[in-house]
Amino acid sequence: MNLDRRSALKMLLATGAGAVAAPAPAEAREPKTVPEDALGLLYDSTLCIGCQACTEACRRANHMRYSEDDVLHYTNDRLSEYSKSIIKKYESPAGEVAFMKMQCMHCVDPACASACMLGSFQKRIGGAVTWNPEKCVGCRYCQVACPFGVPQFEWDAAVPHMIKCELCAHLVQEGGMPACADVCPREAVIYGRYDDLLAEAHRRLEEDPDRYEPKVYGEFEGGGTQVLYLSARGVPFTALGLPDLGERSVPSIPETVQHTLYQGFVAPVALYGILGLTVWKNRKELMKDDYEIQLGTEMKKKHREEDARERGGEP
Repeated sequence: MNLDRRSALKMLLATGAGAVAAPAPAEAREPKTVPEDALGLLYDSTLCIGCQACTEACRRANHMRYSEDDVLHYTNDRLSEYSKSIIKKYESPAGEVAFMKMQCMHCVDPACASACMLGSFQKRIGGAVTWNPEKCVGCRYCQVACPFGVPQFEWDAAVPHMIKCELCAHLVQEGGMPACADVCPREAVIYGRYDDLLAEAHRRLEEDPDRYEPKVYGEFEGGGTQVLYLSARGVPFTALGLPDLGERSVPSIPETVQHTLYQGFVAPVALYGILGLTVWKNRKELMKDDYEIQLGTEMKKKHREEDARERGGEP
């Protein structure tokens, strides 16, 4: 069977597209589960009075720097290189006030760890997501990947770090607890085993349903987080600054796509095949052009010789 270049290219393109579109198996990555020793925080917004005791304790416990132009930088409405934890204020159109504690969520399936190409972010003691400076190259992919906007880069430091809450892992190792939970005068934030915190959150919802929004944020959102939230009735979690995520973790989506595309190297082989055929095709075209140029030159030379002989002269 004769097969021209156009037909061959179409066939290879169809094969490559088929391999990419329908690899086997095309199944989603298995969801990750809460570690057996998982520790975490439960924040009850209805109990917080915005006193900032937790943010100051966090700063001291983690030896945080102050901004040169703003000693209260860590109380801003967003996390920064000067803050691992902040208290945000929400005010409804009716004038009702609520507070929100923001820090690393210590996701069950953390996007920062998935995006980090050298593994500087990992889940360690009690499932806390910690950062290893020896493996970090400052690419800041973690910042882009995190759906909560948690990791912050130290732009003005001589040796910059990625700043984020690590659940006071250094204190936990010594038998203590995160500084924020240790000092909260209202117990708006409490620390403990994840299972106990989740049970306590549901107990509060059941005992006083009119007080709370009917959901524990972090139980399922983004594949689950080890920092859980309760919000006052009528104050949606999105108003507090928490994103409206589905139950599927952020890294499970791109990892499923990547694993599907590269399983068995089907897609790369097909793409390299297409590239090879394109190079071969272009080379043949160039050879054809060179041949035609050479042939044209020889024909012109032959015509000049014939004309010279007819005139009786030398070619």
